[in-house]
Amino acid sequence: MGALIPFWFVVIAVLWTGFFVLEGFDFGVGMLHSIVGRDDIGRRAAINTIGPLWDGNEVWLIVAGAAMFAAFPGWYATMFSGLYLAMVLLLISLIIRGVAFEFRGKRDAADWRRTWDVALTVGSLLAPFVIGVGLGDLLHGLPINASQNYTGSFWEIFQPYAVYTGVTLVLICLLHGATFLNLRTTGDLRAQSGRLARRVAPFTAAAVVGFAIWTHVSSTGTFFLRPLELLAILAVLAAVWLVYERRDGFAFAATAVTMASCIVSIFVGLYPNVMVSSTNPAYSLTVHNTASAPYSLKAMTVVVIIFLPLVLAYQCWSYYVFRRRISREQFMPPPPPPPPPVLSPQPVPARAGSSRAISGTLPLALARWMRGGRHGRKLRRHHHRDRGGRRHARPPPGPVGKADPAARTGRLAAP
Repeated sequence: MGALIPFWFVVIAVLWTGFFVLEGFDFGVGMLHSIVGRDDIGRRAAINTIGPLWDGNEVWLIVAGAAMFAAFPGWYATMFSGLYLAMVLLLISLIIRGVAFEFRGKRDAADWRRTWDVALTVGSLLAPFVIGVGLGDLLHGLPINASQNYTGSFWEIFQPYAVYTGVTLVLICLLHGATFLNLRTTGDLRAQSGRLARRVAPFTAAAVVGFAIWTHVSSTGTFFLRPLELLAILAVLAAVWLVYERRDGFAFAATAVTMASCIVSIFVGLYPNVMVSSTNPAYSLTVHNTASAPYSLKAMTVVVIIFLPLVLAYQCWSYYVFRRRISREQFMPPPPPPPPPVLSPQPVPARAGSSRAISGTLPLALARWMRGGRHGRKLRRHHHRDRGGRRHARPPPGPVGKADPAARTGRLAAP
């Protein structure tokens, strides 16, 4: 029992860290897609860099909340009830963001797509900010009474350290997303992503340095920084240098380390507490007074040991499958088909031996039919039928007034 409680605190910290490392660049791309893509084709290309990945990354958030509910139900109850309106705001931002991914391409109208672009940008900005405010409140403290109930108002969660934590996570997501776009795009999109990364990097570095110092002061009374806080500072400085050196892969790895160090430093400064009470430190929620029963922790430990490696393997495989870069040309509309060739009318050649050539634009079959019709009329003029219905050639007429006697009698004259 004693070993499973810190184990599950570590598991929850890992889940929150994995969510921000993986979903962080999704948030960054969502905030930057309207700037990176200067037209609809560019915005489509930017969105499709995270198209196969964003919904799988959000599973980490769901699993983190479920792990808190199962392992530390007291922590889950106090946090989700005290931050209820903030959680509703988070859910609205995530829902709007997901709907924007699916509905943006349902119509070709410019106003329709512009509306969903704005919704995607706002949702991607609001979600990390709200989560950052909530994590900052855990460490800095909230008004909690002896019954582990939140006694403050909605506006009390927006205390300075919590707001600063939210702003810091938003800036890290921006830099994380810009470096991800550098890895996944080509041409103008990649160049624009690099320019945005170089603009955001100094502000992100300043925010991370301030966050590390403030987190250290809030959680401990020692002078020297903890290793994780120092790692966050070094990682963000390395990310700034790598961005300016255009080392895209290493810059993305440095921003991932920066994000992970900031999230883990919050949980390290929090332990063994899970929520600090600003009313009275004795009312703080700890891992021991909010943990589940031993049997529940044992059962969940077996499940997580079996299924967590499978989930990690599947996610690594999905990233490997969708590793190729995306370019604008993949979303260009197809060129219109060439017009059919116009055939100029060809004269019909005269048949050999014919006394008259049929010219003009008549088709060959019609010309042959007309030739055959005239030839038939000639034959009918030169043939007649006798009384028995038999057809004989009509003799050509002789000179007028000199008819052949044989022709009148039907007998040949004697020689």
